[in-house]
Amino acid sequence: MRIASAYALVVLIWSTTPLGIHWSISSLSFSFSIMARMVLAAILCFALLKLLRKPFISESRDWLIYAASSFGLFPNMLLMYWAAQSVPSGLMSIILGIYPFCVGIFSIVVLRENPFSPVRILALLLAIFGLWLVYREQAAAGVDALWGIAAIVLACLIWGLSSVFVKKLAVNMEPLRLGTGSLVISAPFFIFAWWLADGTLPTAIDQRSLIGVIYLIIAGSLLGHILWFYVLRACSVASVSLITLITPVMALSWGMLAGEQFSAPTLVGAGLILAALGLYQGLVSRVMEWHKLRIRRTSARVDGHIIRAEAIDARQIER
Repeated sequence: MRIASAYALVVLIWSTTPLGIHWSISSLSFSFSIMARMVLAAILCFALLKLLRKPFISESRDWLIYAASSFGLFPNMLLMYWAAQSVPSGLMSIILGIYPFCVGIFSIVVLRENPFSPVRILALLLAIFGLWLVYREQAAAGVDALWGIAAIVLACLIWGLSSVFVKKLAVNMEPLRLGTGSLVISAPFFIFAWWLADGTLPTAIDQRSLIGVIYLIIAGSLLGHILWFYVLRACSVASVSLITLITPVMALSWGMLAGEQFSAPTLVGAGLILAALGLYQGLVSRVMEWHKLRIRRTSARVDGHIIRAEAIDARQIER
């Protein structure tokens, strides 16, 4: 039950994060919003680490692991917040769905592992085509929207590269230590980016921004990190991979409920990306296997009834 609850919370947190980003920048600059989130989250995580009496550094190699994981936050999250100014939250999550493809590409380079079968190559091409449809349609919204989509794609590439390095280096590191290290290392860079981009403190913060920042600190940066690694260790790779498929669908729904509207070509492109994700994650093959298993079980039950009926008939004949 605990694993199922953690899994559901990860899906919920990931699907609501893009909308939370949009809320947080409603009255704040993107640079101040992400800076405040990361600095406060780093302080909370470090305090929790000390409260639990866990070491921040146990060996010199930890610094390398923290550097690799922090690369997935800066400049990754800075790009996401900048893109949120021009890209709807639902569309942000759909584009983030290409993350598994980025992990697969960098796995070839870093881990010397090739996860691409012919079916997965087809899925990658389908995702690229869907992304092209979205990109072409957003061109009508102006240059800012195009740059925003490009920033999200770049963030996915950075996130994928960081994830592959973390997978290679942080084999046995605890999730809380890993999350704390990445936040502590990246926080000064977010402060510097805010100073360059804005450098001024907000004079007024509306309720939406306050809720967005607090939610992202607690759920996105603190709870999300711990639950993600907990699920990753407890569940099968097949089960975990479905999170990247479920999350964009839910995020698109949250965005629509919040009043976001999308054109038909954009929805078609989003649908192609989701279909490519399902193909890449082996969803189609798993559904077919489940269907075959169901047929076999049905046949077994039917055969069992036939055998029992024949046995009854045989006993009646003997009598």
